[in-house]
Amino acid sequence: MNRKPIIVPSITSFAQQHPVRRSSVMPYARGVYKLVRGTVGALPMRFRRARILVVGCGDVALRVVQLGQKAPRRIWRALTSSPDRLADLRSSGMTPLRGNLDQPDTLRRLAGLGTHIVYCAPPSQQGVSDERMRALLRAVQQTQQRIQSVAYVSTSGVYGDCQGEWVTETRPVAPANARAVRRVDAERQIRYLASDGVRATVLRAPGIYALNRPNGSPATRLMKQVPVLRPEDDVFTNHIHADDLARACWLALWRGKTGRVFNANDDTAMLMGDYFDYSAQVLGLPAPPRISRNEAEHCFSALQMSFLSESRRLSNLRIKRELRMQWRYPTIKQGLSPGRPV
Repeated sequence: MNRKPIIVPSITSFAQQHPVRRSSVMPYARGVYKLVRGTVGALPMRFRRARILVVGCGDVALRVVQLGQKAPRRIWRALTSSPDRLADLRSSGMTPLRGNLDQPDTLRRLAGLGTHIVYCAPPSQQGVSDERMRALLRAVQQTQQRIQSVAYVSTSGVYGDCQGEWVTETRPVAPANARAVRRVDAERQIRYLASDGVRATVLRAPGIYALNRPNGSPATRLMKQVPVLRPEDDVFTNHIHADDLARACWLALWRGKTGRVFNANDDTAMLMGDYFDYSAQVLGLPAPPRISRNEAEHCFSALQMSFLSESRRLSNLRIKRELRMQWRYPTIKQGLSPGRPV
């Protein structure tokens, strides 16, 4: 029996919100669930092992793979559009699969190849909906075999400017730019999977850092002497070490509940300028110059200014309680210490 996958309609404007409505055509019949579960013992070993599909094989995703390979009975597959990365992905213990999220026809072979999905890819580059996510979910649902769990790395930017207030996951999203709106659309698609029992988890990550992360170490910005806002104009920012975000992704695959959202940040809540001042002190680099907001508007692009216009402090109580997340680097003091492995 051919069944159509559930595909969430696109968001057509920033303000428009479509109510989530359960489709009359389900991607998997309940009888199929029972059939698959009832015959697991008769399946070949390769079909009984968890098959983890990694989408967006950047720094954090590779850390997830490195962490997960310590657990036995896992098959790792990676989606990539770059032929230059095939050898590197194989050396990381994954089977690379050629495909491009912007070319849905190249994703057809993904059906049935992943029982668990780690999605770290950025959203589409234009529009107000994430067509990349839509293409991926359409492809992997063209089979009767059920997806068991999905961990999606989103951004805390979906909250918009909270004027320095403490923010929990129950706060309504208020995306202030098209990039954040596309993230909200991607989250909505992921959470819609939960209506059919998939353990679909959204991790809203703030600034990701690590001394050995490409373009993710504060040292890079400090050496360029990029200015920061003066204290009276500054905004609160939040952080997460790349290793800890990888651990959060791994735990979400196995401990996440259906449709749950988590703030994935450490215990640090500092003004942005204070963060870079502290980083400079620890790393032995010059502190960045301070400028006013008016001066910043002449120095930074519109995209960069969007980061300087949103202030919030994220609560991480839910991820600690439900995923039993224990930070390896609970604050930037531990994460930036040269004496600690990063």
